[in-house]
Amino acid sequence: MLTLDLTNAPRWHDLAPGVRVQLRPLTTALMVATRSDPAVEAVPGDASDEERAVDFAKALARRAVLAWEGIGDAEGNPIDPSPEAIDALLDVWPIFEAFQLTYVSKGLLLEQEKNVSALSPNGPSAGASAIAKPVRKPARTARRG
Repeated sequence: MLTLDLTNAPRWHDLAPGVRVQLRPLTTALMVATRSDPAVEAVPGDASDEERAVDFAKALARRAVLAWEGIGDAEGNPIDPSPEAIDALLDVWPIFEAFQLTYVSKGLLLEQEKNVSALSPNGPSAGASAIAKPVRKPARTARRG
């Protein structure tokens, strides 16, 4: 069942021990805006899927991050989110992976669900119902003479 959160309130997401970010809900408007982000559109056509994923995640995070905790500068002083700081945060591999898993992948889950095949009417994934009527008796073939 698809459940709708009609509040659309920002939520906190833990990305690493002691590091959490407050993110806007992953809405259609946010995804469309990110797809048309100049940084995403500037990705060369021959870029790898991995390069595209990093550029898209950074552009999405720049739009989605509202606040964070547990993130500081080189001297250990807490800093506020900024485009440069968000990009630097996502350059940390475990943070990037956590962002992808806890935020982006949940938003894309429905996209994946529509790419699967229907259940088989028999076998290990039985569940679909047959729509064709069963044949009553075999057809007779004409004899050659």
